[in-house]
Amino acid sequence: MRLRPDQLSQHLSKNLLPIYIISGDEPLLAQECCDTIRQQCRKQGFVREVLHVDASFKWDELLASASAMSLFSERQLIELRMPSGKPGKEGGKALSEYAAKASPDNVLLIICNKIDSASTRTKWYKNIETAGAAIQVWPISAQELPRWIGQRLATAGLQANSEATQMLADRVEGNLLAAVQEIEKLRLLTDSNIIDAETVTAAVANNARYDVFGLVDRALQGDASASLRMLQGLRAEGTEAPVVLWALARELRTLTQCAEQVQQGNGLDRVLQNLRVWDKRKGLVKNALRRLPLKKLHQLIGLANEIDKSIKGMSKANSWDLLEQLVLIMTGQSVVTTYNN
Repeated sequence: MRLRPDQLSQHLSKNLLPIYIISGDEPLLAQECCDTIRQQCRKQGFVREVLHVDASFKWDELLASASAMSLFSERQLIELRMPSGKPGKEGGKALSEYAAKASPDNVLLIICNKIDSASTRTKWYKNIETAGAAIQVWPISAQELPRWIGQRLATAGLQANSEATQMLADRVEGNLLAAVQEIEKLRLLTDSNIIDAETVTAAVANNARYDVFGLVDRALQGDASASLRMLQGLRAEGTEAPVVLWALARELRTLTQCAEQVQQGNGLDRVLQNLRVWDKRKGLVKNALRRLPLKKLHQLIGLANEIDKSIKGMSKANSWDLLEQLVLIMTGQSVVTTYNN
């Protein structure tokens, strides 16, 4: 079956299927869907295991994890993190086999970035839809964003007029995580639950000096010194490394998609439009693409993956040192990257 993100909570209150696949390039909404499933599994006593699909991953691990449950009489939530959404021939066969034998005592949660339409027609994907549920997360458009922000404000116990919600929408430029952060700041910084344009302006003026989105912009501009200052400021303010990595990796994925499509012969302006790059950011993205060829962007994605491993304890490298390298390379500096595994 297929579910929309807004249908998930109601669905889980009545039923828990053995397989869910969540895909999309809007990290906040995808993360919230995953958290909703995790919470329901915790309530029912599931033990969580996380599997990462990378170059060294063996698909036998998935089937072994599923069968291990019966040995210990524990219900398992198996998270299969497969960013590409393309398991390959061996993975597709393993997923189809899993779906055919899916046990109600296990929940398999497959987490992917955006899956193309061709992949949704493959045998393994259709088998998962039959045995469980597929949830595709779509970005919030510029036209829909003020309404979405208004709903989030209401959930936080705040009431805002249209001018205030539009001002917030303009500030976050389509970044939903930034919108949630701004709403939380408003909740903490205002004494009243009524939000207007003046309230938003005052709260923005009192924001912390460094924010992850400012860091991304400085990196895209090629300003190495300012980028490093902001990165160090974020660290000093207690910002978690995964948040910084998320913002930088999200931008790198967009740049890589742009470069790949331009290399295929598409016009850059059309590519930016199709990828929903906001008008205010098009200059930044074009500037970065002039500085970062596709090969360099692929190297940066690889470095981002190494940082992710260090954050998760899968390598001995210092994640903040690697983040510095990532930022410097994004600005056009030459840096020798070394990983301590």
